[in-house]
Amino acid sequence: MNKILVMDDDQGARMVYADELTEEGYEVFMCDDGSRLMMFIREERPDLVMMDIRLGEYDGIDLLRNIRNTYDNLPVIVCTADPGFKHDLRSVAADDYVLKSSDLRELKHKVGRAFERRKNSPSLGGRA
Repeated sequence: MNKILVMDDDQGARMVYADELTEEGYEVFMCDDGSRLMMFIREERPDLVMMDIRLGEYDGIDLLRNIRNTYDNLPVIVCTADPGFKHDLRSVAADDYVLKSSDLRELKHKVGRAFERRKNSPSLGGRA
């Protein structure tokens, strides 16, 4: 079973994502504290991270950069309400981008696509 780490400071958003992704057959873990994100990744070894960029006192771009510097093959999908994120050149470190919405079809599609790419790429086949 593929493991997804959902990083968002909004408890409601975390719960909605966790419920929906669990129904899709994924094992979902949640994190709300940017200071614990890297430790959580190291301990839980997710197959994909789904994260917001606006995380209260933490800069999601900095967290994304930390993930890439340590786990360069770990897929990251940014799910944010900030449409300007797409135009921030630092965001290219993300594998994909989804605007937050109550309709989670696009998010589920991109999660599935990320796992498909990982499965089909010899360099991405293993865990982070």
